[in-house]
Amino acid sequence: MIDISEKEVWFITGSQHLYGEETLKKVSENSKIIASGLNKSESVPVKTVHKKIVTTPAEITSVCHEINNHKNCIGVILWMHTFSPAKMWINGLNILKKPVCHLHTQFNAEIPWTDIDMDFMNLNQSAHGDREFGFMMSRMRKKRKIIVGHWQDKKVQEKIGIWIRVALGWDELQNLKVARIGDNMREVAVTEGDKVEAQMRFGFAVNGYDTSDVVKHIQNVSDEDLKNLIQAYEESYTLTPFLQKGGEKRASLEEAAKIELGLRSFLDEGGFKAFTDTFENLGALKQLPGIAVQRLMADGYGFGAEGDWKTAALLRASKVMAYGLDKGTSFMEDYTYHFSPDKSYVLGAHMLEICSSIADGKPSCEIHPLGIGGKEDPVRLVFTGSEGPAVNASLVDMGNRFRLIVNEVQAVKPENNLPKLPVARVLWDTKPNLDIAATAWILAGGAHHTVYSQAVTTEYFEDFADMAGIELLVIDENTRIRDFKDQLNANEAYYHLFQHNM
Repeated sequence: MIDISEKEVWFITGSQHLYGEETLKKVSENSKIIASGLNKSESVPVKTVHKKIVTTPAEITSVCHEINNHKNCIGVILWMHTFSPAKMWINGLNILKKPVCHLHTQFNAEIPWTDIDMDFMNLNQSAHGDREFGFMMSRMRKKRKIIVGHWQDKKVQEKIGIWIRVALGWDELQNLKVARIGDNMREVAVTEGDKVEAQMRFGFAVNGYDTSDVVKHIQNVSDEDLKNLIQAYEESYTLTPFLQKGGEKRASLEEAAKIELGLRSFLDEGGFKAFTDTFENLGALKQLPGIAVQRLMADGYGFGAEGDWKTAALLRASKVMAYGLDKGTSFMEDYTYHFSPDKSYVLGAHMLEICSSIADGKPSCEIHPLGIGGKEDPVRLVFTGSEGPAVNASLVDMGNRFRLIVNEVQAVKPENNLPKLPVARVLWDTKPNLDIAATAWILAGGAHHTVYSQAVTTEYFEDFADMAGIELLVIDENTRIRDFKDQLNANEAYYHLFQHNM
C-alpha cells in the first residue's frame, strides 16, 4: 500500500551565456551524466529526471512552474555547474513549492594538475557558483538540504537518498487523509491540537468518524475472506492454544479478524492512509482493535492511539520514508522505567498496538483481558523488539507553532524474559542517559506517544523539519540540560519573531 514507482526528482543545472555555446554544451553533457549516475545508484530510491540547463530568469521561472505542477515530481536537485548570477533565480525560487536539495559538487573529482587551463576553470566553477546561489537562497530565507562532495561518492549518494526519502514522506502528507475514529481520550492534552493549522502547515487532513462507520463494513465481511485471513494468522504467527482451531477463545480470533477486514474496507473506501481510535469510543465494536491495528501498521498505515492524529500522520510519513529499508517503524509509547545503580532503561509498549515490523522473531498471537474499555478480551500480537540503534520522534502543537522532538536511543535485549507481560514491547537505553534525556524531553513538552524507528534516523527528521518549516529539537549523545534550556529560550524568541513577520 506504499507505491513510489511513479515518483521522481528533477535534476536542474544552472549556468549562463557568458562562456559561449561550447561551454554550455559541456555543461549539459556533464549534467546528464550526473543524473544518469544518480539513477544507477542503489541509494537513490526514485527516478532522477534530467532537465534542460537553465541560463535565464525566464527559463528558471518556467521550470519552477513545471516542478510545482508535475504531480510525480516530489522535489528538485539544483546545481550550479558554472557561475549562475543568482538574481536570475529570484522569481523562480519565490514560486517554488517543492523541496530543494542544493548539491554542491563538481563534475570532476580531482584537479587535472598538468592540463588545467582557463577553459577548464570557466567550465568547472561550482566552487563559487554554488556560493552565489547559496547566498540567494539564504537571503530569501529558503529552507533546503545542502549536500557537499563529489557526486560519485557513496556517502554523497546516501545523503541524496535520505533527502529523497524524506521528500517522499512530505509528498505523502500533501494528500494524506487521517480518519479519527472516535474522539480524543478525554482530558488528555498532548494528543489534541489545531487540525486546521496542521493541514495548512503539513498538508494532511484529519476528520472524525464514528465506530458505526466501521461496523457497517464489519457486518459485510464474507465467510471466504474471513477464512483466508484466519489462515494467514495461522501461517504468520504462533497461535496460543486458546486461539487455535477448537480452542475456547477461537471465536475471539474470528471477531478480531472481522474487525481487521472491516477496518481495512473502511480505510480503503475512504482513501485513508492513517487513522486513530480510542478505547473510550468503541461503540458496537466487541474488542479494542489489537492485531488489526498491528497488521495495518505493518502494511504501512499510520496509527495513533487515543485519537492521536499527529502521531498517526507522522508515522505514515515515516513509513513512506522507510519504504524498502530493512528495519521497522512503529507507533510507540514510553511506558515504564528500569532504574538501577548501573544503568537505567525505558520499556516501551502500549495496550496492544505496536507494529510487528520491529519484532525480533516470529510474534505470538495471544488473547488476554484488558482492564479498560469495557469490552471483550482483545487479540493481539506479542513480541520483543529487535536490538539496535533507533529514534523516538514526537510531533507536538505548542500553540503558536509545531515542534518536532527526536531522541536517539539504543534498543537492547531485556535482562530477563517477560512471561506475564501480554503486549509487544521494546527496551531501550536513551542517549545520553535517561536522566538527561527524560529531563530534556519533558522540558520540550514531548508526548508520551512517539514514532519509533530503527530505519529512519535523526537526519531524516532534520530534513523533514526543514521541509515543513517547523522547530526541531534533538536529544542525543551531546545533549546538556543547560544548553538545552538556552536553545528552548532562543527558539521561543526566534519563532515569536518568525510568526510576527509572516
